Formats: sequence, structure tokens, C-alpha cells
Amino acid sequence: MSDKFALSDIIEYASAQSQNLQILGETVDAEDENSNSLRSARSDDAPVDEGDQEKPDALALPAHVAGSGTLDRLVETARDYAKRATSENTLRAYAKDWAHFSRWCRMKGTEPLPPSPEMIGLYLVDLAAPTGNASALSVSTIDRRLSGLTWNYTQRGFTLDRKNRHIATVLAGIRRKHARPPVQKEAILRDDILAMVATLPFDLRGLRDRAILLLGYAGGLRRSEIVSLDVHKDDTLESGGWTEIMDGKDGGGALLTLNAKTGWREVEIGRGSSDQTCPVHALEQWLHFAKIDFGPVFVRTSRDGKKALEARLNDKHVARLIKQAVLKAGIRPELPEKERLALFSGHSLRAGLASSAEVDERYVQKHLGHASAEMTRRYQRRRDRFRVNLTKAAGL
Repeated sequence: MSDKFALSDIIEYASAQSQNLQILGETVDAEDENSNSLRSARSDDAPVDEGDQEKPDALALPAHVAGSGTLDRLVETARDYAKRATSENTLRAYAKDWAHFSRWCRMKGTEPLPPSPEMIGLYLVDLAAPTGNASALSVSTIDRRLSGLTWNYTQRGFTLDRKNRHIATVLAGIRRKHARPPVQKEAILRDDILAMVATLPFDLRGLRDRAILLLGYAGGLRRSEIVSLDVHKDDTLESGGWTEIMDGKDGGGALLTLNAKTGWREVEIGRGSSDQTCPVHALEQWLHFAKIDFGPVFVRTSRDGKKALEARLNDKHVARLIKQAVLKAGIRPELPEKERLALFSGHSLRAGLASSAEVDERYVQKHLGHASAEMTRRYQRRRDRFRVNLTKAAGL
């Protein structure tokens, strides 16, 4: 491909990416709680062979357009926008989807390009009902794999029609036969989070992890949202939001501005009833003793836990922290350790807030950034399900 690109192609590229991201919708949030999806993701965590990944063509000007300083700058800007159109986690997942499908095609004696609805239909069947010792994937994971293929084909200049009968009918049959309610992660409730925080030391690393747990719980934050926070707006290029400590007649709190899956939103985190359990106080303590006044809020620490480093924490640290604190706090002691670890994840913080906050549902929905009340209810592990009794209201 040439090193040149038309502006109309840039617009078309961005539009195609936006359309493909809509395929995932809110179901991505629910997929994070599906245990089969998580098992599949773990199996994909092995290093990906670079030879299995066919790189999509980079944004460039067409050969017949003469380059100039202005056009070259627009191309570079377009490339930057294109990178930001999809989150890094999603891009990594899509890369693994393409690598897996490419290997599957070669094993079957065919090629992934151009797209063949018939072969993709057979690929979906193999995911749902594999031969040998391979484990069947959940319906949500299969649907995510198909979204990844759709995105990858778009980047390579092809169109994959998900409504093609060879794909749509097979996928519909898989859903009818294998679909089941999602296996939800256990919610971390009030007593749980207090017990978990109590296990943490009071060195610098302990202050950081205490702030992560309390802020994540009180804010109902995803683990990616926690680690993507900066101290101020535009501190870093990879920022996913920023914090602001505010005073107020009710004690004030922390205002988080987040660039999340559903767009920009503000999360208000009020001060707690005591310093020991207050997420805002925990955040202030961490920033003060770590001497952080610019850049990422949550960074790595030295091995001895006494010095804050510059590198931003990975979101996997949040998941590991939750599991370690659950074990140390003795939550669900009646279960074997392996089952206890499988019950809890980063989403346990969001589910815990949704289940514990005794306020009107619409406030929880706004706090979590959900577009529908139904999505919020998926996070509420305990609620008064029969408070509204339509049977009696209908006269029975």
C-alpha cells in the first residue's frame, strides 16, 4: 500500500470503527462477569506469534496525491485519532481473535482473506462444539470473537456481513442450544471491603492499595477506570480521566471525570463517616505521602514499598489485589481457595456498590454510567424483588 491517504478515506475509516464498536454495546460490561469468558481470556494470554497477525494497512495518502507538509500532518493526526477510536484492551482482544482465527484457517487448509461466510460459520461451530480436548466457549465469548473478526476485516478493507445466512443462522442455533444466564461474580459488600482494607499495611504500597479498594468500591469503578486516572486533566496522553478534591457544606469529596465505555461521565465520591473508611481521605493520604502532584494517580512502588515510581499501574494489579485481600480477610472461608479466587474479580467492586447502596435505583444507574436500569439490576446481587407486587395490584 502507498504511503498516502485521502481525507475521505480517513472519515470512512473512523465511521467504520465507530459502527463496529457499537456491536459490543453494553453487553461487554456483562461479559466481564461471565466465568467462561474469563477462562477463555486466560487461555488466550499466551504470547501471540507475530507471524500469526496480519497487519492491517496503515493510514496513508493514495499514490496519485502529492504529499505536502499540511497533508502529512493530517495523516499523522488521523493515525492518532484512529488509535484512540478503540481502547487498548479491546485492540488486544481483537488482535488475539484474529491470530486465533488465522491459525485455525491454516490448520484447515484455507486462508483468512478474503472473508468467507461459510468458513466463518464453521469456525463458530468449532468454537461452540470443538473436537478433542478443547473446551467449548461461551456464547458471549463466541459473539465477541465474531465482533473481533468483523473489526479486523474492516481494517483490511473487507466487509463481513454478520447477517449472512451462513453466519447468522449458525450463531442463532448456537445461542438457542448453548445460551445460559451469565455466571456473575460475587459482590464485595460493606463488611467485606472493611475486612479487606484492614489487611493492608501502612507503608506506601499499603496506602496505595487502600485508596484503590476504597475509591473503586465507592465509585463503582471498573479496574481500567481506576488505573487510568490522572491527577489533572491532560497530564498524560493515555489518561482516562482525572480527579478533583472539592470542599462543600456536606463535607465535599472527590469528583472523578472519566472517559469510560459509554462516554464521558462524572462520578461524585463523598467523604466517608470516618478517616479509616473514607475513600477521599485514602486518596489524599496516598497522593501526599507518595508526593504525586502530576501524572498517573496510581503508580508502581519500589520493592520495599517505600518509594513511588513513575510507571502507571496495570489494571491487572487491581484484580490481583482484590483476590489477595479476599483471601487474607477470610471472606467465604467455607469454600476451597480456588473457588474463592474464582468468585471475585474487579467487577466485584461495582457489584458491591450496586448491591449495598440503599438509595433510589436511578442514582446507582447514573453513578455506574449505565444506559439502562436493566444493566444496573444485573449488578444488584440483593434487592427487594417483590416490593412492587403486580399480582395483588391486578386484584389477585
